[in-house]
Amino acid sequence: MSLTRQASWDPGRTGRGRVRALARLVRIEHTLFSLPYAYAGACLACSGCIGLREAVLIGLAVLGLRTAAMAYNNLADMDIDALNPRTRSRPLVTGAVKPRDAWVLVLLGSVLYYASAVMINKYTMMLSPLPWILAMTYPHAKRIHWLPHIHLGLVLGLVIFGGSVASLGMIEDSVSRVLAGIPWIYVVAVALWVAGFDTYYAILDVEFDRRHGVGSIPARLGAGAALDISLAMHASTALLLALGVVAYNLGFMAALGVVLSALLLAYQHVLLRRRGVAAIPEAFNTNLAIGIVIAVPIVLDRLVSTGC
Repeated sequence: MSLTRQASWDPGRTGRGRVRALARLVRIEHTLFSLPYAYAGACLACSGCIGLREAVLIGLAVLGLRTAAMAYNNLADMDIDALNPRTRSRPLVTGAVKPRDAWVLVLLGSVLYYASAVMINKYTMMLSPLPWILAMTYPHAKRIHWLPHIHLGLVLGLVIFGGSVASLGMIEDSVSRVLAGIPWIYVVAVALWVAGFDTYYAILDVEFDRRHGVGSIPARLGAGAALDISLAMHASTALLLALGVVAYNLGFMAALGVVLSALLLAYQHVLLRRRGVAAIPEAFNTNLAIGIVIAVPIVLDRLVSTGC
C-alpha cells in the first residue's frame, strides 16, 4: 500500500464569499446526510406514530444539532487546524468566518434543537441533552484518547436514537419502555460505519497527529492496522444491517439497501488496498451515497408495508 500523502485534500476547506464560507463551516450536506437516519429510527421504532408535525420537528432538531455541532467543532479545532497544512484553508483559520459568527451558529443551532425536542414530546425533551453533549464533546475526544472515531460514530448513531425516541414517546409511558424500544442494532451499525471511514480518513494526518499528540487509531497503531480495523468495523456494519432486516421484519427494499451498502463498503476497501492513501478522497466521498442507501430503503419499506 502506498503511503503517499494527499495533504492538499480537505472537505472542510472553503472558497471565496461569506455565505459559502458559512455553509462550508456547518457542512449543510451533513444535515442531508444525517436526516434519513432520524426518520429511519422513527419508522423502525413505531409504525405510524409520527405525523407531519413531528416529522418537521425531527428535521428541525437534526438541523439545529448538526449546525451547532459543526460550528463548535471548528471553533474547538482552530488551534489544530491552523497548524496542520492540510486544514489551513478552513473558514475560521483563514478568517472567512469570524469566531463570533461561529458562536452565534452554535447558540442558534442549540436553541433550535432543544426547542424542537421540547415540542415533540416529553421523552425527547428529557433525553435531548444526551445527543447534544456527545456531539459537542467530540472535538475534545482526540485530545484525551486515541479512539475519537468511535465517539464520532456514536454521534451519528444517536440520530437514529433521537428519531426513535420521537416516535416511541407518542405511545410509551416510561423512559425505560422508550429505551427498550430503540433499534439498537441500527444505532451500533451506523456508529461502526462512521467510525470505520473516520479511521481511514485519519491516515491523512498520521504524521501530524503523532507530532502534536492528537489521538487516532492510525497515529497509535499505524496506517496498515488502521485499514484492517476500518475493514473489520465495516464488515460488522454489513452484518448488523443484515441482522436488522430480519429482526425488524423488513422487506425487499431494505434488504436491497443492505446489499448495495455492503458492495459500496467493499468498494471503498478495494480502492484503499489497491491505491493506498491516494484513494482516501474517493473512498471517503462514497459514504455520502451509503448513508442514503442504508436509511432511505428502511423508510420506504415501512411506508409501503405499514403506512409509517
